Amino acid sequence: MSNDEDVRAGLSLTNRYLIRDGRPVVPVSGELHYSRVPRHRWAERLRQMKAGGVTVVATYVFWLHHSERRGAARFDGNLDVAAFVECAVETGLDVVLRIGPWCHGESRNGGFPDWVQQAPVRHRTDDPGYLELVTEWFRQIGQEVKPVIDKIIGIQLENELYDQPRHLVTLKRLAREAGMSAPLWTATAWGGADLPEAEVLPLYGGYGDGFWVDADAPWDPTFRDHYFFSHVWDDAGIGADVRRAQAIEAASGGPRTPSELFPAATCELGGGMATAYHRRPRPSALDVAAVAHCKIGNGSAWQGYYMYAGGTNPGPDLQESHATGYPNDIARLGYDFHAPIGEAGTLAPSHAELRRQHAFLAAFGAQLAEMPSSLPEVRPSGVEDASTLRWALRSDGRSGFLFVSWHQPHFPLPAYRGARFRVVLEDGELELPSTPVDVPPGTLARWPVNLTAGGVTIAWATASALTLLPGDVPTLVLIAEAGIEPEIALAGGEIRQVTPGLEPVRLGGLDVLVLPAETAGSVWVAEDGGRRLLLSDDELQWDASGRVRVKAVKTPSVRVYDPSSQSFIAASLGLASEALAVGVDVERVRPAAATVPVSYGKHDGRPSAPAPEVFDELAAVYRLRLPEWAAEPERDALLRISWAGDVAELRVDGRTFTDRYWDGSRWTVNLADAGYRPGAEVTLHVLPLAAGSPVYVPAQARDRLAAVEDQLLAIDAVEVTGRATGELV
Repeated sequence: MSNDEDVRAGLSLTNRYLIRDGRPVVPVSGELHYSRVPRHRWAERLRQMKAGGVTVVATYVFWLHHSERRGAARFDGNLDVAAFVECAVETGLDVVLRIGPWCHGESRNGGFPDWVQQAPVRHRTDDPGYLELVTEWFRQIGQEVKPVIDKIIGIQLENELYDQPRHLVTLKRLAREAGMSAPLWTATAWGGADLPEAEVLPLYGGYGDGFWVDADAPWDPTFRDHYFFSHVWDDAGIGADVRRAQAIEAASGGPRTPSELFPAATCELGGGMATAYHRRPRPSALDVAAVAHCKIGNGSAWQGYYMYAGGTNPGPDLQESHATGYPNDIARLGYDFHAPIGEAGTLAPSHAELRRQHAFLAAFGAQLAEMPSSLPEVRPSGVEDASTLRWALRSDGRSGFLFVSWHQPHFPLPAYRGARFRVVLEDGELELPSTPVDVPPGTLARWPVNLTAGGVTIAWATASALTLLPGDVPTLVLIAEAGIEPEIALAGGEIRQVTPGLEPVRLGGLDVLVLPAETAGSVWVAEDGGRRLLLSDDELQWDASGRVRVKAVKTPSVRVYDPSSQSFIAASLGLASEALAVGVDVERVRPAAATVPVSYGKHDGRPSAPAPEVFDELAAVYRLRLPEWAAEPERDALLRISWAGDVAELRVDGRTFTDRYWDGSRWTVNLADAGYRPGAEVTLHVLPLAAGSPVYVPAQARDRLAAVEDQLLAIDAVEVTGRATGELV
């Protein structure tokens, strides 16, 4: 895969894991598209990612965003890819560029500018005419990233290319000739992709639900698979709709497990899910976390999320749509993706669920990388099996971690009664816990087995490993599982029942802190500036310096664990602003049409979104009267809209900033990013949803729609919030 010019000091790859500076690591990559995020937000988004435990930022370089016409590529403003790379590295993150040239990413033409899409060439092949266009584009990227190329650790070639292995080799050559080089060259491997052996690192994906199936389709087995432990990594469902629409066949008989040359690695674990007009899945935080948790138990050597941070398209009509031949109508501007960091820069509950997993990988990744995954003899019989417990072991034969996953959406699991595990190691067998326990639905556990720290060996514990804090007496931090009493078994055979709390128990040369399950959403572990454990319900951010910033919708509070005193200490905060929140007066300027259509047409059997002129004709219009302080930059005000309907747009002085398809969730818009200023007119435009609409919405939203006779339109509440900001001092 590599050669002399690609080698990077301190970074190497085995067929089981990556090595940084001589130490095995399990990287965590998160997707953020710089061209979908305002430039003035880059640094903050990257700090938010770092605070979530992300170590690598991945980004598409959308040809479509940069080059409206041939010979006029732009790299200014929030298209300055080199500046973005610099910002990421300064934050303490590695960078992977996904250079395409075909990207997908729910963009029009898969990211091809119209002039490329319309060119008389065989796209995504070695057609000389196509390669001429790609060569020109790669040279433009190469010229821009030349000053920072040594700071980029990975380059992805193309995306979802299934049967053109030689074309990937050609693209790699063209990228090198354009001055782009990286120690890791990657390609997506799902769909049975035929990849050039030894040339690219195969990367997999996994989504627990998706917009790309039909509106009336049941929960597909390709989604359900990801809630089980398995050593099959391919997902045949990702991109299947696009393959069908473009008459592209997945490579038949392709491998569903990683090549023996490479470790099992991912770039697209669902950090959330995009919303299409016809199908609007809304994964919960636990849905997202369960997929990621299973992948770690399966042996993941690289956790990669798509998307980790949402955004806004840099202009209208840059999205995939029925009008451009795609099977899905995606919102024209909003690309929130229900990601851990949303379009408005607010944290979803999935941020907390995932960052605990990432703290675990940061603390124990070096050991975990050396631990293959094994599955129990008795395993679920298939995706319909809701009675067989789902678990896996990662172990080097002497120690390891036991993973339990007992959650799935749509078809809730019952409590599993009487669970007990038998783990076979080189020096004998372990059975845990001491007596059978009931496993409540929603349990995602990672229990240590023969873990040694501070000269003390924990034979096993029934609380999830979080981190290991340094000190004269190190502190092993565990988090209790809801509904399962924590036990700690020592190597000598002693078993202790532990009451979760905020103070540790001393076990010889080791402190063990078992946090209560209810504190899980408040846990933060900072790796920069020395590993620290913090508790806060507020948003925390930091960069490579380790300086902790805080954002809060109320008076902030942060506690920092002090190993020397074995206690949490309230942190001193220097606040730059205080939190404010008020309801917004909503004035109806124009009512919606008395009757809206049940359907606005179909494409390939799927409901189409209303055209912009139809939306303007039928939508209700509301004027929002905002307080003066909402325009003050230091407030970083958020508009929170609880509503029901079909499609909505938020406009400032008549310009649409973003839009949304209704799925029952609250809609949050950042007013500063929307361009709000004193005296500006802010209007909310909402199209009702017809009672008989064939679109798919989540169960709670579907119940609300079913309760109306003709059409659904409601503005339940609108609130503007100014956040308190500050730093730990």
